[in-house]
Amino acid sequence: MKVFRGLPNDAARAPCALTIGNFDGVHRGHQALLARVRNAADALGLEAAVMTFEPHPREYFAQRSGDLSRAPARIANLRDKLEDLAEAGIDRVIVEHFNEQFASISPEDFVSRVLVGGLHVKWLMVGDDFCYGARRAGNVAMLMEAGRRHGFHVETLPTVREGDQRISSSAVRAALAAGELEATGALLGHPYAMSGHVIHGAKLGRTLGFPTLNLRVAHRPAVHGIFVVQVHGLADTPLPAVASLGVRPTVEDAGRMLLEVHVFDYDRPCYGKLVRVEFLEKLRDEEKYVDLDTLTNAIHRDAEQARAWFARHGLRGTPRAGALTATDRI
Repeated sequence: MKVFRGLPNDAARAPCALTIGNFDGVHRGHQALLARVRNAADALGLEAAVMTFEPHPREYFAQRSGDLSRAPARIANLRDKLEDLAEAGIDRVIVEHFNEQFASISPEDFVSRVLVGGLHVKWLMVGDDFCYGARRAGNVAMLMEAGRRHGFHVETLPTVREGDQRISSSAVRAALAAGELEATGALLGHPYAMSGHVIHGAKLGRTLGFPTLNLRVAHRPAVHGIFVVQVHGLADTPLPAVASLGVRPTVEDAGRMLLEVHVFDYDRPCYGKLVRVEFLEKLRDEEKYVDLDTLTNAIHRDAEQARAWFARHGLRGTPRAGALTATDRI
């Protein structure tokens, strides 16, 4: 899979079947849409392509307004999104930087400059509530008319439901916020996980008797608290662990989000390694303690609960395919 930051240059442009969206979490609704794009691309002899945005448009407008609470919490980081898109069989992803210039583009210019001139779109699928252009002035009817004029076909995909439940990123965020990891997995079609490179921390966990591997979390995540997890990427099979995802209120007040993972019975150097942390069970919410002794006692209890969980359930399955390792980045 090729990944482009912005529109491809002339030499890298190729006719494509395209879909457009944020694809946060790449849930089962997204997967249905991506499968249709892949099938259309195969039938027409085109590349299957996705245009997505960084940051999320609502995140951009929240930052501009100064009210970050209006930004949606992130289900997945960009790396995990790209890996999910690769696993769905997408050939190329255009990660468009969403900024003031892009937000102000007119619906007409979006079609002519981005879809036709920039991406050579021949077939396009969007959700039935898709809007585009400045102030979301463009709608599906306008897009279909533009397709007739410019020579590309437009299809829409209705909302995917399971029973009465709409499968959406909002539903995934709600399940994660409630700590309902089984429901989250049902919406995603796989267990919830987060990946990243192991970074150096303050080494406090080692001082307390619980060394951790640390992953930076760049955006406000949809999930937080203390969890039973298993870690992929350090051994041939996943390793049992307990993790804290939060702002570490007992030891700092900077509000910096961090994923700290204590892998049981493991003490090998792993800085710089790319790991995937798979969330299995939420134990509790993050708390602020009066001192380090109280924090240490709480970590002991968390570790004991996590070990007991693994004694009952064991490790889960095998790692998901590492599709992104074969990605040709541009």
